[in-house]
Amino acid sequence: MAKDYYQLLGISKNASKEDIKKAFRKLAHQYHPDKQGGDEDKFKEVSEAYSILSDDKKRAEYDSYGHTFGGGKTQEGGFDFSGFQGAGFEDLDLGSIFGEFGDLFGGAGRPRQKRGRDISIDLEIPFRDSVFGIERKILIAKLSVCQTCHGSGAKEGTELITCKICNGNGKVRETRNSIFGTFTNVRVCGVCSGTGKTPKEKCSTCRGAGVMRREEEITVTIPPGLDNGEVIRLGGMGEAAQGGVSGDLYIKVHVLPHPLFHKEGANLVMPLSVKLSDALLGAEYPVHTFDGTITVKIPNGISFGEVLRVRGKGVPVERGKRGDLLIKLNIQLPNKISKKSEKLLEELRKEGI
Repeated sequence: MAKDYYQLLGISKNASKEDIKKAFRKLAHQYHPDKQGGDEDKFKEVSEAYSILSDDKKRAEYDSYGHTFGGGKTQEGGFDFSGFQGAGFEDLDLGSIFGEFGDLFGGAGRPRQKRGRDISIDLEIPFRDSVFGIERKILIAKLSVCQTCHGSGAKEGTELITCKICNGNGKVRETRNSIFGTFTNVRVCGVCSGTGKTPKEKCSTCRGAGVMRREEEITVTIPPGLDNGEVIRLGGMGEAAQGGVSGDLYIKVHVLPHPLFHKEGANLVMPLSVKLSDALLGAEYPVHTFDGTITVKIPNGISFGEVLRVRGKGVPVERGKRGDLLIKLNIQLPNKISKKSEKLLEELRKEGI
């Protein structure tokens, strides 16, 4: 069941940004896991709610669809440039919000490991590829680990030295005064990004950052039977962060419609028009499938809308099995009939057919 973020924060749907922030601060203070009697699960829930409702775009998506797709800076990539566009997810930085609580909760705030941004892209694929699956190569511009220094930020052949700001701890401890009293906040060192080391001589490629924006080719595996709008998550394939972990890559797949087929679960469905005489007397019809042309027998006396089932010609499922091909029959009535046909139909009417 989808979470009601407004209910989690105890606010109405028309709450202002200031109302959202106040409600979140109050609940974060109540549930913070560093506080005696805190509740880590509740804390995560209200943090998630705040991350959505405090962002105008994500809030609008949540109000409209009940979930969000991410948003942010648009990037282009892929061998099929018409196939997709990308947008970076903004990684929620709660440090500025919770960091102030520190010792007020009975202990120093715990620094979070630095994490690169998540990225969201849209990928367009043909219907057939959504049925059988495929591997696609995409080219995406993002912050990646520097290939020259491999993320260290140091010039090749030079050493790393102890960070002078944090003295090699990777963390900086700050004491502040606030309306809640005196508290201590521990944060990741912004100079060494938590590694405790800085380059004696900076890498000339990334200028000591350890990361740089470049185009990277990524292989995406589209599994068989993927539906339009489904999202594939590639862990660690988002943007890199020096001294931290990379974010994730989210790929929203858009399946192009097919002129003949559509999916119903593991089954492929297609229409087939047959002549009135063939529906009455029976016939054989050639049918084009993704596996080639097959011959389908139309039984005599078949009715409009009946479905013929061809086993094993549908969507691949687990253990090598496949769904079925469902053929929905449409009886094609003639626009005009000859005098001879009229006489024959009159004879049929007399026989009660």
